[in-house]
Amino acid sequence: MPVSDPASPTSDIRITSIAQLTRNGSWRLTGLHDRNEDLLLWVTKGQGLATLQGIRRGVGAHNAFYIPAGTLFSMDLGRTGFGIAVRIPHDPSLALVDTPLLLRVRDVHAQSELTGLLDNLQRELDHAAPYLEEAARAHVALLSVWMRRQALAIYGTEEPATTAGQRLVEAFCALVAREFRTGKTMADFAAMLGVTPTHLSRACREHTGMTAADVLTKRSLYEARLLIETTELPLKEISETLGFGSPAYFSRFVLQHTGTSPTDLRKAAAKLRKG
Repeated sequence: MPVSDPASPTSDIRITSIAQLTRNGSWRLTGLHDRNEDLLLWVTKGQGLATLQGIRRGVGAHNAFYIPAGTLFSMDLGRTGFGIAVRIPHDPSLALVDTPLLLRVRDVHAQSELTGLLDNLQRELDHAAPYLEEAARAHVALLSVWMRRQALAIYGTEEPATTAGQRLVEAFCALVAREFRTGKTMADFAAMLGVTPTHLSRACREHTGMTAADVLTKRSLYEARLLIETTELPLKEISETLGFGSPAYFSRFVLQHTGTSPTDLRKAAAKLRKG
C-alpha cells in the first residue's frame, strides 16, 4: 500500500466558508452546475433556496447538504447566509454516501457533533503534521458516518424515498451533467429516458420550477461563464467545446442570458481579479 511522505504533509481536502465558493461572482453558487469533487455544505445562518439533482428545496439554518461529484445543484442563501463548505476530491475508497442528501438537523446534540467534527478536521488541516492526508481522510470517514446516521434518524433509511416524478427528474439531471456539452436537445434527453418531451418538462417544472429546457440552458450557461471568466481559451473553442453550432450563436446565447457579451464578461472578470 502506498505511504505518503511524512516530510511533506499536504491534503487535497479543503474547508472554506460557503461564501468563498462565490468568489468572483455569486453565480458560482447560484447557477445550476455540477462539480468534479464531493461537497458537504453546512448552513448555519440564513434562508434561501437550493436545487439538488433537480429537486427544489428550502434552505435554513442547521441544514446539511451532501453533494456528490456530478450532481447538478445550485444554492442561494442571500446576503445574510453563512455556512461551512468541505471540499473532498471524489474517491470511492472514502466510502462516502453516493447519493445527494439534504439533512435538516434539528437535534442540538447532532448539530454540536457535526461542528466538532468540522473543527477537528480544520485543526488537522491547519496543523499540517506528518501523515496529514491519512488523518484528513479519517476525519472525512467520520463525517460520512455522521451523515449516514442522520439520514437514518431523519428518514428511517440512508436514502430518502422518492416519487416516480422525482426519479425521472434526477435521472434527467444526471444525464445533463454528463452530456450537456454534446449539443443534445431537451427532446434528445427525453428520448434517452423513454418519455415524451412534454412529460419530462412537466415533471421538471413540478420539482424544480423550471422546464427541462431551462435546466439544460442553465447548465450550459454556467459552463460558458466558467470557461469565459476563468480561462484564456478562444471563444470559438469554448463554443465548440459546448456543442454550439457557431461562435455567433454562442455569443448571442451568452448575451441573451447574462445581458453581457462573452468578450465583456472576460474583461470584467480580469478586472475583478486584478482589483
